Amino acid sequence: MAITVTVPRETAPGERRVALVPDGVRALVKIGATVRVERGAGVAATYPDDAYEAAGATLVTAPLSDAQIVVKVLRPSQAELDAMPGGVVLISLFGTGPEAYLGNRPVTALALERVPRITRAQSMDVLSSQATVAGYKAVLVAANELGKLFPMMTTAAGSLIPSKVFVIGAGVAGLQAIATARRLGAVVSAFDVRPAAREQVLSLGATFVASDTVTASAEAAGGYARAQTDDEQTRTLATLAAHIPTVDVVITTAQIPGKPAPRLITREMVAAMKPGSVIVDLAAETGGNCELTVAGETVESNGVRIVGAVNLPATVPQHASLMFSKNIATLLGALIKDGELKLDPEDEITKAMLIAHNGAIK
Repeated sequence: MAITVTVPRETAPGERRVALVPDGVRALVKIGATVRVERGAGVAATYPDDAYEAAGATLVTAPLSDAQIVVKVLRPSQAELDAMPGGVVLISLFGTGPEAYLGNRPVTALALERVPRITRAQSMDVLSSQATVAGYKAVLVAANELGKLFPMMTTAAGSLIPSKVFVIGAGVAGLQAIATARRLGAVVSAFDVRPAAREQVLSLGATFVASDTVTASAEAAGGYARAQTDDEQTRTLATLAAHIPTVDVVITTAQIPGKPAPRLITREMVAAMKPGSVIVDLAAETGGNCELTVAGETVESNGVRIVGAVNLPATVPQHASLMFSKNIATLLGALIKDGELKLDPEDEITKAMLIAHNGAIK
């Protein structure tokens, strides 16, 4: 009997994405899987039920009671988890504290945020695909909050100088933010402690804000920045404090997997910024890069607006879901063979993602 993949509707407040779009369904049907989609699961992301049926999915109203593989964007709620049978395989973003959440339930769970950063897993990397969307949308949020236009303009009413955008953290989100701000005509600068970021920043037409903390040792496994020492952080903050007052917009993207976001913008730095300036903090959900950030809120201090951005990919649900679905379909394509799930706990991708196996917490 073919393995069944179930796609329930996302129930978290504000979540408009769906884990599989119709193209993802087609890909799984081709490899012998049966796909069940809860009615209305893709509507918020502009994927109607009839598109799923045309792709080969079966529409259901109570999808969890006999599910074999469940794919979601965000981890199931407690009620959803309680509705699932023993032995179910869960694939989703799990966030912090998955061990306490899963308890001793007889489930197998694969955490999408733990996809290893290796060549074979690039097309499964949900964090990168969703960070691309977040970086793009962060710039649009900043442009909406700023009381100035981004590009230089010469008009009959006079000339306008371009806005200056500073991006802290040149990972996937940061690089997309740089590219988007440049497309909108801003003058862009960026900072990162990893030396490899310099060339990437310059290739996008931005200037790189140099610091003596930029060393090869600043990069940890997987391409992420490691946590800085106290001395390194002091020098980094000095570099940022000198540059931030010269710009109109700051977009922060610095995060360390599994740890609180590094504090990079102090209250004093905010006070030194020009009135009307904007900070968009993409690390708000993990504590924020700015001392004044409040997750999910926009606060104002000394005329500076600080946006605690939360789940920006959900605000661009059509393309965010399309990219998420491609990641999921590729992952399942590696796990499903001849219509059956082949889960090898020793495989380098599976081993990295496996946070629970048959009820045993990893």
